[in-house]
Amino acid sequence: MAVATATALASLALIARAEDLAHGTTPPLLASLAIGFIACYGIGCVLAPWYGPVAPRRGRIAIVAAMFLLGAAPAVLLASPSYLTDLTYALSIGLMLLPLRHALALGLVTVLGQIVWMRLAQGQVAWAQVALLVGVTAALGTVFALNFTIGHLRAAREQVKRLAVNQERERVARDMHDVLGHSLSTMTVKLGLTRRVLESSADVALAVAQVTELENMARTALSDLRATISDYRTLSLDSELAGARLALHAAGIRAELPAATHSVRAELREAFGYVVREAVTNVLRHSDAERCTVRIGPGWVEVTDDGTSGRAARAGNGLTGLTERLAAVSGTLEHGPAPGGGYRVVARGPAPSIPLAPSKEAEPT
Repeated sequence: MAVATATALASLALIARAEDLAHGTTPPLLASLAIGFIACYGIGCVLAPWYGPVAPRRGRIAIVAAMFLLGAAPAVLLASPSYLTDLTYALSIGLMLLPLRHALALGLVTVLGQIVWMRLAQGQVAWAQVALLVGVTAALGTVFALNFTIGHLRAAREQVKRLAVNQERERVARDMHDVLGHSLSTMTVKLGLTRRVLESSADVALAVAQVTELENMARTALSDLRATISDYRTLSLDSELAGARLALHAAGIRAELPAATHSVRAELREAFGYVVREAVTNVLRHSDAERCTVRIGPGWVEVTDDGTSGRAARAGNGLTGLTERLAAVSGTLEHGPAPGGGYRVVARGPAPSIPLAPSKEAEPT
């Protein structure tokens, strides 16, 4: 709205200038050329505030240069330094499109040029014209610059909205992978065990017990899924260790898990719970391990297995999600073949601000 008002005023002023030339004593040919330049200058004054801000850097410089050439042409053509006052609109565009130091330097050169030209051509300076050039330039430049800034703020706000949507989408995808990946992997193992029980011994009681556990797992997974979507889900390191013990036992993998987790720092317990969940899920899905070991310390957790099957060289979605979760608490994740064979996942948190007593478990190297 402010830009439209400013350009309308500029157009009216230039129309008045053109009428003065048309009804003045200027020779018709020179008057026609000057009016043509003024008309092009007026069109530029209308278009530049709308298309200039979205133009690239060189485009903005070209727009300002073209505005100056069109605005100064009538003054040069008619040898009238007072006509340089019309450059106030070009200077306003320059304040909007150019860096401030360049726009101010351009304005200073224009004002000094008009003063010197008036002194040489007329013997005196029409200070009212100079004041009009400076005053109108400052007013219009402020309006255009504010409009330019508001446009950038709106664009930045839209960018923030898009980033927030993408971040939320990534969070939901990561949590869905963590929740469903682990739960479905465990349920698959339990279903396989149930099938083998029914095929080999037809032990209905044992099969019913397995199905009951599957039912409980499905309910827990559904609850976790709903909580994840609502962003109310919290994860416990103790519960993940208990779930890992159950899943590994069902798969026939010997589990060596810590008996207590009180030594782990509070701010790392949830992130380490995700590490245990994802690492154990990968053991179930991607290895032929016979033993899985989880070790913990105040600021680290290590999950190793003795599987011999190859793992993918590229990190999957789960490990990528773990890296992001640990980065949120200033932690790091390492994964790869273990020194003595098998596979190892190690997560470390940041160094504590207050040194803690050394853990009985040696930190992995």
